[in-house]
Amino acid sequence: MSHSPKSGPSRRDVLKVTGSAVAASALAGVGIPLVHAAESHTVQLALVGCGGRGTGAAENALLVKNGPTKLVAMADVFPDRLNNSYRSLEDRAKVGKDNEADKDKGKGKGRGRRGREEPLTGTVDVPQDRRFLGFDGYKHAMDCLKPGDVVILATPPAFRWPMFQYAIQKGLNVFMEKPVSVDGPSSRKMFALGAESEKKNLKVGVGLMCRHCVVRQELHDRIKNGEVGDVLLMRAYRVAGHTAKEAAGPKPEDISHLAHQIRMFHSFLWAAGGAFSDFLIHNIDECSWMKDAFPIKALGMGGRHYRGNAVDQNFDVYSTEYTYADGTKLYMEGRTIPGCYQDHSSYLHGSKCAAVVSERGHSPARSRIFKAQNFNESEVVWRWGDRSRPEPNPYQTEWEDLIDAIRNDKPYNEVKRGTEASLVTAMGRMACHTGQLITRDQMLNCEHEMAPMVDKFKSIDDDAPVMPGPDGKYPVPEPGKKKDREY
Repeated sequence: MSHSPKSGPSRRDVLKVTGSAVAASALAGVGIPLVHAAESHTVQLALVGCGGRGTGAAENALLVKNGPTKLVAMADVFPDRLNNSYRSLEDRAKVGKDNEADKDKGKGKGRGRRGREEPLTGTVDVPQDRRFLGFDGYKHAMDCLKPGDVVILATPPAFRWPMFQYAIQKGLNVFMEKPVSVDGPSSRKMFALGAESEKKNLKVGVGLMCRHCVVRQELHDRIKNGEVGDVLLMRAYRVAGHTAKEAAGPKPEDISHLAHQIRMFHSFLWAAGGAFSDFLIHNIDECSWMKDAFPIKALGMGGRHYRGNAVDQNFDVYSTEYTYADGTKLYMEGRTIPGCYQDHSSYLHGSKCAAVVSERGHSPARSRIFKAQNFNESEVVWRWGDRSRPEPNPYQTEWEDLIDAIRNDKPYNEVKRGTEASLVTAMGRMACHTGQLITRDQMLNCEHEMAPMVDKFKSIDDDAPVMPGPDGKYPVPEPGKKKDREY
């Protein structure tokens, strides 16, 4: 987290006055419906990007213990996604109310959807006139907020920088999903915007939630205290079958190429950095955290094997060697081939012993330290708590931390670190896609901007950043042939 100089009224100052007074002065002359908080201390939310991760982030925001929070606006380019997200959040709010009533009547624990027992602490108040469609919908949704409220940016990452730019202009705090950039030009923009947001004392969270995991935090402290010795080697794996939208099939006849690419954003490098950036960034970031450094160069390889009629731009296997400034290595393995051995874990080897950073997914982390290097369960010398004690959910704790920073005007800005994580992840991806040794500075200064028109889209029928060839397939990386760009 960065220490930021104050500029303008802080969130604490904003919360001391009525929501109507602040909103009226901030939005004078704006034709979008003005939303007034019922209580001056309510943090209002707008959701931009209403897919599964955006809906989940909004739910986490509405579950914070340091509320109240209220969702007041939503935006997406697809009506079905916006409507499904709205219904899901409305149902979740209703489940919470029903659970409370059942508990009052002694009808059980009130376990709601997604296994949560507790009801929402926030409210959902998004009438039809505050549900916005289209590429300018994000502006209308943010215009419903007052300075110091929070916008959730959960669109495909390519759209992150123009939306963040507008949020800064509006004086809004931000929660943005990872990655925050996909190439050199977008990384440079995000570094600059992050610095601007710090100057304005905006609180910005980035969805690298592993950093907010209390179990990993204790492991990190123990590593820093020398319990594993010097960190010599790290290994990380996300090897599974088909994952999310990484293997797009041919475009349906009734939609545009742009609509197809945004819906299937994991399949296209311009939209999300492909499967590599979107899927592997967490493992790369958590290992770099344990090392207290980011890698400076990468060498990798990969290929396409069993893609069938898939028209995406991804490889289905990636093997990457990251090198840190002191020579320490991180080996990152990614695969999306059904029927193969599966693992989703990060491991660390020190000069004294080994440790599990995470195992079998992001949460629970199941972190532990061993007596030696062979990960023998009979030789565990540390694990968090006891096995009957559930780990706090980092998807929730990252929101508790953000809201706490807003309410108490604490320095809180994760953009620089989030952009660095996105950049070095892209560095490894480019190494695999080009067959070249790629340094951090090469990646940052690479001029291949995959979607230079991303802030100029007007219609879902506009030309897409990448178009298919005569065979209906999109261009894919060609290691050794294309050396200074990925396709």
